[in-house]
Amino acid sequence: MMRFQDKVVLITGAASGLGRATALQLAQEGAKLAIVDRNGAALEETQGALRAAAPNVEILAIAADVADEQAVRGFVDQTVARFGAIDGFFNNAGIEGKQNPTEDYGIDEFHKVVAVNLDGVFVGMKYVLQAMHRQGYGAIVNTASVGGIRGVGNQAGYAASKHGVVGLTRNAGVEYGQFGIRINAVAPGAIMTPMVEGALRQIGGDDWEAVGREYVSVNPMKRLGRPEEVAYVVAFLLSDQASFINATVIPIDGGQSYKY
Repeated sequence: MMRFQDKVVLITGAASGLGRATALQLAQEGAKLAIVDRNGAALEETQGALRAAAPNVEILAIAADVADEQAVRGFVDQTVARFGAIDGFFNNAGIEGKQNPTEDYGIDEFHKVVAVNLDGVFVGMKYVLQAMHRQGYGAIVNTASVGGIRGVGNQAGYAASKHGVVGLTRNAGVEYGQFGIRINAVAPGAIMTPMVEGALRQIGGDDWEAVGREYVSVNPMKRLGRPEEVAYVVAFLLSDQASFINATVIPIDGGQSYKY
């Protein structure tokens, strides 16, 4: 399929994990891509992977931190200046934060996680919505989490931020549907990305793979998810095939969030 031929999609957190997998999917479907990540070296690696998968892909790569409002305004402006519009936005950048019970969770750590996962998502939507409102159309997909629709334990900052993303998504979807702009979110469960591996290592240390096996054992599908399985859903939600889906949060977790 070439659902994104000549369409422009902006992706944050594009250097690895879900962002990179989605960029690869969209590049193969003809999209022009603006990819953003604070890790400039990893962003270069992503560019190489994109060009290998889709040699004719047009890419604008920008190293930036989504927790910096001026940087966010800058990469949105650069995308519009380069491509003329933003058809789709995968508002994906996020961090896990430290694993601690709530009573031991540091306020500085809480603010750090919220600054990226919630403030960053809000500011990204704010400036992309301004561009989409001017052009009269667009689609946004925010990355929430199963930790945004139920408790996960020992992740106060992460859970609070992702619950906030769910609220922002539903609120903005209700506001902007009338202007031809759809806003949805995906809520991944345990997907085998560098961020999830980092969380497993926090919990299990040298025995982190055993923790991963425990996660698998309680999942109805008895496995972890793959980044491309999230990318397929994001691509669908950004495409015209999802033209009447708005203000919705879709779990991608093998059914785990409905098990308990």
